[in-house]
Amino acid sequence: MHKEQTQCQPTGCKHCEDHLALGFDFTMAFQPIVDCTDKHIFGYEALVRGLNNESAYSVISQVTDENRYTFDQLCRIKAISLAAQLKIDSIVSINILPNAIYKPERCIKTTLEAAKQYDFPVEQIMFEFTEVEKVEDTTHIKRVVDYYQSLGFITATDDFGSGHSGLNLLADFQSNIIKLDMNLIRDIHLHKARQIIVNHCIAMFEELNIVALAEGVETVEEYQWLRQAGVSLMQGYFFAHPGFESLPDVDFSKLG
Repeated sequence: MHKEQTQCQPTGCKHCEDHLALGFDFTMAFQPIVDCTDKHIFGYEALVRGLNNESAYSVISQVTDENRYTFDQLCRIKAISLAAQLKIDSIVSINILPNAIYKPERCIKTTLEAAKQYDFPVEQIMFEFTEVEKVEDTTHIKRVVDYYQSLGFITATDDFGSGHSGLNLLADFQSNIIKLDMNLIRDIHLHKARQIIVNHCIAMFEELNIVALAEGVETVEEYQWLRQAGVSLMQGYFFAHPGFESLPDVDFSKLG
């Protein structure tokens, strides 16, 4: 099946073509994702911002059912174009909405065209699935994940452990990476229950060949506990705040 998918020529998605005018503009900030084992930048997450660095909420609050498809497509284009301009030579992680994807074989066309236009390798693009709990048909997400992986994209599930983003979804589909929700990470060095939950998550991920990524790491104590637990990939204010249309530096010396 994957062989046939890889060889197919993606065609435009009618739902994407029907929604040409978004009605507002936005740009991206980039936050480093750090490989704490090898002490290098694994990649950068592209985070939506207003044109004057307004918050992500100020942008996302304007997304409706009517413009959701166009917003999802433009997020991909803007992230890839800025990543190319900033000469990112690692992974760029792009948040996408599963509900905005009707047929993965068709809705991927814009992404492939942008990657080609800006000469950005497909293998360096990671799609981060957000709001997965709002998708009632998990077979749809599995179909999207499988197809994107067959094209060479990396896939990640965002906010694991928040809302309904939990074990039921993990049983239905497996992305390459799972991001542990920041509410599980917060002050984890002080909370036995959170420690037990995260340790069991890490063990499950390893058995499923999934890489754990801890997001929202803010303190040296959280970082140290996660390192001792075996987590290599991390992201959060402890390493760097998002850079508005720029790539912030990471001080690796404080990682010990």
